[in-house]
Amino acid sequence: MSNFHFVGIKGSGMSALAQILHDMNYNVQGSDVDKTFFTQKPLEKKGIPLLPFDKANIKENQQIIVSAAYNDDHVELQEAAQKGIEVEKYPSFLGRFINQFTSVAVTGSHGKTSTTGLLSHVLGSVYPVSYLIGDGTGKGEEDSKYFVFEACEYRRHFLNYNPDYCVMTNIDFDHPDYFKDVQDVFNAFQEMAKQVNKAIIACGDDEYLQSIHANVPVVYYGFKDHNDFQAHNVISGEHGTTFDVFVRNSLYGTFTIPGFGNHSVLNALAVIAICHYEGVSAEDLAAHLQTFDGVKRRFSEQHVGTQILIDDYAHHPTEIAVTIEAARKKYADREVVAIFQPHTFTRTKTFLDEFAEALSKADSVYLCDIFGSAREDKGSLTIGHLQDLIPHSEVLSEQEVSVLAKHTNGVLLFMGAGDIQKFQKNYENLVKQ
Repeated sequence: MSNFHFVGIKGSGMSALAQILHDMNYNVQGSDVDKTFFTQKPLEKKGIPLLPFDKANIKENQQIIVSAAYNDDHVELQEAAQKGIEVEKYPSFLGRFINQFTSVAVTGSHGKTSTTGLLSHVLGSVYPVSYLIGDGTGKGEEDSKYFVFEACEYRRHFLNYNPDYCVMTNIDFDHPDYFKDVQDVFNAFQEMAKQVNKAIIACGDDEYLQSIHANVPVVYYGFKDHNDFQAHNVISGEHGTTFDVFVRNSLYGTFTIPGFGNHSVLNALAVIAICHYEGVSAEDLAAHLQTFDGVKRRFSEQHVGTQILIDDYAHHPTEIAVTIEAARKKYADREVVAIFQPHTFTRTKTFLDEFAEALSKADSVYLCDIFGSAREDKGSLTIGHLQDLIPHSEVLSEQEVSVLAKHTNGVLLFMGAGDIQKFQKNYENLVKQ
């Protein structure tokens, strides 16, 4: 039996993959920094050993998988090299691993985690499915027919994969520390499209995806009439969103999802399209779309007193805009309060005006200091530069979260990809005293 050691096991993809291999009865352990991340909770629950980084973790009989975030100068990788043990990067290993299944890659600048989660839930309610979701969730089934996984475009990591199917949600300029512009992002997706073996399910409302060329059929979904799968008659209700789906202009069925906002409908359309392609009935789709609980840190909400607190990973202007839109549709009679922590100085500088425009759609805005990256120099940019562009905004520190209590009827959106959760936790602890 193989023994796996994960270097950087607390990364979202690494954590999910470790869970999958553990579920398939492999011996799994991993190492990481001595800091708590939400991705480690499922590892601990499964009893997967978590170790501090140490060269003593490296043994002769291991298969070593390393996060793409670490280089050859890492202490454990140096020890592996000295022992002559092969080390494989996470994307490379995953690229080989998926070949034993009918694989479905889900990629896109936005929405890939939510779409992967929804597809895993719906398809997994009908067939044996293993899945890897970018929120750190992974499940392995030894008799899986399908493997559904999130495929990240950052640093073109998804080019390690040759999936049977690929869902493409959208193309947008993000990761400015790597991509030069949106055309560079498009070029990466175009290259990915050429590696798909059976079919591509793409959002036809996205202007860039309309230009994708592939060696396999491209099935389009969206609201506009040129799409193969179209959503019409969208109605937001108390318990979610209901819409009709037309397949090549013929009514296929009426579906209800727990989510709100056009982006949630598009995610569901992508899932309906791939499941239709694989023979899942409209009745099964309708039943299982309604029972999806969501993924971690995507519009994850709780009621605290008279307020509603929502934790969301939104860290790009497009994502912020749709999160605010969803809050307004679900809670039309409440004040929408944005608490935002920018993620990386590079992204903040590149999209400063776009962040201001998106956040201005909230009724009140609180800004937390920029969460930097180890790969960048912050330079002279501060959170004050963003605050200057948003008239009704305040800078918020961890010690000042009590100011949020004045929004008694508010929907408080805690948004960001850094450690924005500590602001929410501090506030929860304060109001629960």
